[in-house]
Amino acid sequence: MRPTGSYYQLVHGTNWFIHSANCFTVPTSTLCQPVHGGRWFMVATIHDYKRFVVHTGKAFLERLASGPVVGDGSFVVTLERRGYVEAGAWTPEAVVQYPEAVKQLHRDYLRAGSDVMQTFTFYSSDDKLTFAGNHADQREIVNCENLNRAACDLAREVADEGGALVAGGLSPVPGYVESKGKDHVMGEFMKQMEVFKEKKIDFLLGEFFGYIEEAEWAIEAMKTMHLPIACSMRVGPAGDLSGVTPQECAIRMAQAGADVVGVNCNYDPFISLETLEMMKIALKEAGYDVYLMVQPVGWHTQEIRDDERGYTVLPEFPYAMEPRLLTRIDVARFAREAYNLGVRYIGGCCGFEPYHIRAIAEELAVERGVRPPGKDKHGGYESLKKSMLDNQTDRCTREYWENLTPATGRKNGKLLANIAPRENGQQT
Repeated sequence: MRPTGSYYQLVHGTNWFIHSANCFTVPTSTLCQPVHGGRWFMVATIHDYKRFVVHTGKAFLERLASGPVVGDGSFVVTLERRGYVEAGAWTPEAVVQYPEAVKQLHRDYLRAGSDVMQTFTFYSSDDKLTFAGNHADQREIVNCENLNRAACDLAREVADEGGALVAGGLSPVPGYVESKGKDHVMGEFMKQMEVFKEKKIDFLLGEFFGYIEEAEWAIEAMKTMHLPIACSMRVGPAGDLSGVTPQECAIRMAQAGADVVGVNCNYDPFISLETLEMMKIALKEAGYDVYLMVQPVGWHTQEIRDDERGYTVLPEFPYAMEPRLLTRIDVARFAREAYNLGVRYIGGCCGFEPYHIRAIAEELAVERGVRPPGKDKHGGYESLKKSMLDNQTDRCTREYWENLTPATGRKNGKLLANIAPRENGQQT
């Protein structure tokens, strides 16, 4: 983030100019750099100019007030596929073991149009690392403090390359479902808060909470930072894992002090939007004026709409989810429907790849006033006209793709899966 009142210098000159809330004059085709260092910004077109002005000088809530904010996408699932995260544990040791892999994924999302670099701190609490049993002999290196510190540094480095914000990510801890009590859970959360304070992250994002009570405790911990708070739960229309409705979950998150509330993970975009509409109505009736956010999974999950456990009960998870993958056309439709519903923080979770995020950024380019940085290689549907194959040039319209029903190519493919009944026990 480039705060208002910061000074910048032209590459080809020695004069300083000031970026204020009301005045910022920069000629196009100009390279600019903050006085305090960092990457150069190329202002080449009016869209780049608007991105430079609008997106580098505003804090999180100001950005939400001025238009849609595009989040990032999948980390644990994508890095597992790339060979840097272990399935089952889903823990983020990669930030210290393979930092370049994490950094590259951040850059992929930045190039796709993400306004936010979320720290890869999912499941990074000490009790989760112990629960997973990974690297028990390396606890002096693989621990909450070190992982969170490294994750913050990686996210900040990439965010500063493109004027993005850094969100400190908080997620459930095993101690909650193990009934270790509030003091234990809060202690795990506060370890992360200490690092986030040290690293000066821009806002906080709690996510993937299956129980509203744990989400409330997370918000209580995040409030100690005196920063904007976003909080989302992995709930669908059936509510949380303790039977609390999505309407009540939304109200209780707002009551606890979240500035942005919503849903993430567990369900596909269209189930998630259905849930958000329920939340929106309840929040309005209760008199809460908060922003809405959505970061769904990148797969079709229609058969588990009414199953509070979410997509992990699908028999294909985690090694055979590819046939369910959303197309970029699905995601563009999701982005438009989310925006029309009034959602202003729109991103993705597990299964959402960089090209999915690009579909969001491109669909909402007019509302955001800018296309994503990778626009030089994205000519839209009309780029197919450049092909030498007639069967591609005939598909160069949006209408063609929006009316297509993709085939799986599998002779014995199934439309919907059979879901096993729920067994006793809790989920973390």
